[in-house]
Amino acid sequence: MSKRIVVDPITRIEGHLRIEVIVDDNNIVQEAYSSSTLWRGIETILKGRDPRDAGFFTQRICGVCTYSHYRAGIIAVEDALGINPPLNAKLVRSLMNMALYLHDHPVHFYHLHGLDWVDVVSALSADPHKAADEAFKYSSNPIACGADSLVETLKRVGDFVKKGNLGPFANAYWGHKTYRFTPEQNLIALSHYLKALEMQRIAAQMMAVLGGKQPHPQSLTVGGVTCIMDLQDPSRLGEFLTKFKEMADFVNRAYYPDLVMAAKAYASEPSVNAGLGTANLITSKEFLVNGNEYLFDGGVILNGDISKVFDIDEAKITEEATHSWYADDEALHPYNGKTNPKYTGFKDEETLNGKGKMENTKVIKENEKYSWVKSPRYNGKPMQVGPLANIVINYAKGNKRVTKVVDQFLKDAGLPLKAVFSTLGRTAARMIEAKIVADNGLEAFNSLIQNLKVDDSTYTSYQIDKNKEYKGRFLGNAPRGILGHWVKIKNGVIENYQAVVPSTWNAGPKDAKGVRGPYEESLVGLKIADLSQPLEIIRVVHSFDPCIACAVHMMDTKGNELSQYKVDLSCFY
Repeated sequence: MSKRIVVDPITRIEGHLRIEVIVDDNNIVQEAYSSSTLWRGIETILKGRDPRDAGFFTQRICGVCTYSHYRAGIIAVEDALGINPPLNAKLVRSLMNMALYLHDHPVHFYHLHGLDWVDVVSALSADPHKAADEAFKYSSNPIACGADSLVETLKRVGDFVKKGNLGPFANAYWGHKTYRFTPEQNLIALSHYLKALEMQRIAAQMMAVLGGKQPHPQSLTVGGVTCIMDLQDPSRLGEFLTKFKEMADFVNRAYYPDLVMAAKAYASEPSVNAGLGTANLITSKEFLVNGNEYLFDGGVILNGDISKVFDIDEAKITEEATHSWYADDEALHPYNGKTNPKYTGFKDEETLNGKGKMENTKVIKENEKYSWVKSPRYNGKPMQVGPLANIVINYAKGNKRVTKVVDQFLKDAGLPLKAVFSTLGRTAARMIEAKIVADNGLEAFNSLIQNLKVDDSTYTSYQIDKNKEYKGRFLGNAPRGILGHWVKIKNGVIENYQAVVPSTWNAGPKDAKGVRGPYEESLVGLKIADLSQPLEIIRVVHSFDPCIACAVHMMDTKGNELSQYKVDLSCFY
């Protein structure tokens, strides 16, 4: 007899995501549904606004990758108006994006996804001296893994236990049979979890050097950048350089070896070495390092065939809302996209709760609309986006910076290339992306220094003709994958604005043909060891690093409705 499992909310992500799966008598997932229960609405708020304000509003789409949407909103308007910013501005934007990646990727692994791999309770029984020796198997110079550091880690976490709780590590599936680390390996990763909390501050400071603040930096403007005094101050540039090197050191001495350790330990765990899901991949060029060269190139791979990489045809990008809570179902290019809400709610059904018992629950109407996320398609096909897509496409294209790191990682982990097409691959590709930025990002810094010696321009002037109509877009990469913003300008104000974010590509529901989105597809076929503790579901979904819309919202942990609010959006015009 089939059973429905509801995981709501998926925690340790940005925003609010609900996953429902149907399992058979063998606990194997037969069907999966991805549902975002939070409406963003930024596109609606932007209508009628001055286009120069777009970036400042769009960065509020997210509370983590604020810079990604800020930059996208600025560049989309620049594209519409035909503005070509100076090289200094382009390089500054690239360096700020690198700061974001070096912040975002370690945070994802250690603080959002890491506890899917690390059993904190097991770590408490580790021998710190054996753990110190273990760390040298994965790095010749491990960070925060001396016996003294590991003893301190045990004390800090042990103090939580003595108080009767695990603090930030509470309410997890400790002891789950799919954990694979030894107590000593768990202790190593736990030590790096704590160290990564310190590194978050350094990465945020790096962004603030050129951005003015973090989150929500303020130094980008349509036409260029405003951090002129920082670029003229050697001490400020030196501060950025120092913090970049600190983050690069953490990536190479903690993040990289921990993924090698995870790859070796989890190589035989089914929920880790499977879960590719959608085999269509898309990524964009990213990280300008000089006048015409990027760290990563763009492209499209279809059906997992890495022998062929196609150029992106932006005209083939559409979004539809057959199973999304919007009034207009048709597949539309983002320039013509519509964002008119049509919420149809949930139904009542018996589901399995966390105690292994059946209870009445509100569940999605799977044959109707069931998510605030739309369904993006490329030439009618669902596409997986993110570091896995970026690394695989660039590896297939022979990008030397990428092939060097991928080949070394596979050698160190003892894995074949096909292992990348998995939950492990998604997690490892995120680290590989961070390492490539860490190892090569200062090319952009050096290019900026050299260019400042002969050119101090940071801004290109422009005018907006209210008698003309404009349209433009940004297409680039954010930490979670390809990001697009499309804008139409009429009478000097924004007529239409659409953002297709990475998690829209990945978290989208079924389309009109019944084809699943990447989250949904990755869960089908997954075997769950304990239906009351579906760690496997969380591990697979977390590997995408879900970033559902960030906004002010409330929930009751017991599932009770607190209140409902209807916002009159005309007040924002």
